Amino acid sequence: MSKRFLVTGGAGFIGSAVVRHLIGATDHRVCVVDKLTYAGNLASLAPVADNPRYSFVRADIGDAAKMKEVFFGFRPEVVMHLAAESHVDRSIDGPADFIRTNIIGTYVLLEAALAYWRGSPKTAQRDFRFHHISTDEVFGSLDADGAFCETTAYAPRSPYSASKAASDHLVRAWHHTYGLPVLLTNCSNNYGPYHFPEKLIPLTIINGLEGKKLPVYGTGGNVRDWLYVEDHARALTAVVADGRVGETYCIGGRGERSNLDVVRAVCALLDELAPSAATLRHEDLITFVADRPGHDLRYAVDPARICGELGWQPRETFETGLRKTVQWYLANRAWWQRIRDTVYAGERLGVPA
Repeated sequence: MSKRFLVTGGAGFIGSAVVRHLIGATDHRVCVVDKLTYAGNLASLAPVADNPRYSFVRADIGDAAKMKEVFFGFRPEVVMHLAAESHVDRSIDGPADFIRTNIIGTYVLLEAALAYWRGSPKTAQRDFRFHHISTDEVFGSLDADGAFCETTAYAPRSPYSASKAASDHLVRAWHHTYGLPVLLTNCSNNYGPYHFPEKLIPLTIINGLEGKKLPVYGTGGNVRDWLYVEDHARALTAVVADGRVGETYCIGGRGERSNLDVVRAVCALLDELAPSAATLRHEDLITFVADRPGHDLRYAVDPARICGELGWQPRETFETGLRKTVQWYLANRAWWQRIRDTVYAGERLGVPA
């Protein structure tokens, strides 16, 4: 059945993947709300921009009057809340934006959603969903063993993860206090097409193509669980369709790799797909740099609940997803070159004081 989706942060990396999936693989209507800060990019929505089921509103989720206007104008049946400041290094350099968007913005959005939901007919109230998309970083850091799950205690360790933890708690509070029908998901590290070039994988790809140094924090031993973004988009729509109201679902790709292993894998693909005349091996460009403050050692996510209850499984292994990602950046230089030239030139963020 066709539904009306309001997607906040829909011009961002994960948000745009969700929108492309909703428009391309379903018959839903989608309204994107995005402030278009540095990481918001309408070019990421170009594949669906001409579709009559897609619309866009440039707005800040912290603008209460505008959010009320969007809710009562578009009348969504599902809200997928992805709008967030989302880079740990940037949160070290400037935490205020993370507090403003991730905490206060989420509060404003919840208040607009609650007023809209309360004013809706009973059948619409029953079917409405507010889906908050969050991160595994709210759980803190793991040692060599174990994995995060839905009952893991919160232990955020960066301004970014603390702001996301706060927003998670707000969403749960609006459910338990006011009855707003919510769903929450906490995902592992995403990667794939349209990823902003400051992140590890796209930064490594682009620097490698340009023959620049490939920075690796510390010894490169920090471990992340990598999830292909299109698998994540399918997981999020599965949660909206069949998830239990008030519940949390952890989404992981079963793709644990150390940062050094990730960079080496990218280098091997670049050697194969875009060999450099100036460099014998892209791996020769790897440069170890001072670690960032408070760098969590390891993340891993146990997706047993979403797999068992909702039947979701990642379609991509880390190897197949990484190959698709490198191929996409090779084929879409114009997308990332504009960002490289105007927004982010590859400089280090989150430098220790």
